[in-house]
Amino acid sequence: MKLQNSCYFCIKFAQAAPSAPFGEPLPVHFNVMRVTALQRDIVWASPQLNLQRAEAVLAHLPATDLIVLPEMFATGFGAAPEEVAMDADGGMVLQWMRRMARQYDCAVAGSVAVERRNRFYFVMPDGTERHYDKHHLFFYGGERSFEAGQERVVVEWRGVRFLLMVCYDLRFPLWNRCFEDYDVALYVASWPTARITQWATLLRARAIENQCYVVGVNRVGTDPVCDYPGQSAIIHPFGHDIVACPTADEDVITADLDMEALRHFRDRFPVLRERDMK
Repeated sequence: MKLQNSCYFCIKFAQAAPSAPFGEPLPVHFNVMRVTALQRDIVWASPQLNLQRAEAVLAHLPATDLIVLPEMFATGFGAAPEEVAMDADGGMVLQWMRRMARQYDCAVAGSVAVERRNRFYFVMPDGTERHYDKHHLFFYGGERSFEAGQERVVVEWRGVRFLLMVCYDLRFPLWNRCFEDYDVALYVASWPTARITQWATLLRARAIENQCYVVGVNRVGTDPVCDYPGQSAIIHPFGHDIVACPTADEDVITADLDMEALRHFRDRFPVLRERDMK
């Protein structure tokens, strides 16, 4: 596995970010949230093996506040619950996430098939968790046997607010709309090669229109139906990449997200206050 060099946002921002509105550069602060994304090749329907392989990667990571894994990172994406689902309590996968969060003193996030839900868990070091159930099921790909969640979920962690979204949700801007209630949007996915241009375009659109950071974590490799090219990225509110995975290989990317700079940008250029409500 190739590890990409970490990209620290405060340095990248100071050197390469566009100017803010009114011709003033955004200030650089050190009120940051460090986020690490794991772009993984997932072995089909093999949770124990996938967890072992992910754990081996985590053992070599620098300290971080949040680790994000792809959609159904322990099994691969299955359209039928009986192919991939864990028990109602999240089973061994949720227990593993709790153990990793405690061991590395960070939150661990990723999607797990739980009975009839595609559930995005956000697990904190004290063992508590919040979760979001995928709202927009991918009927085109056969995701008909799952049940859609109805609640939009924002999680606060270490003073930063995260919107939780899963794969196909990315296509629906109203469901993603920022009502000044989140700072970072997390998208975990099994997004195939055939539609990867849409993935790349929509991630950056969501960052721009919602004046937020975006973390998009897609898998690589193949399953019985599709192949997956990755293109995971951590994206600036201006729409450019802070750091991205350049190839369809397993990879790790890290960025420091400057929350004070984000607040300053939103105050100076108040797009969110002028949003349409429907």
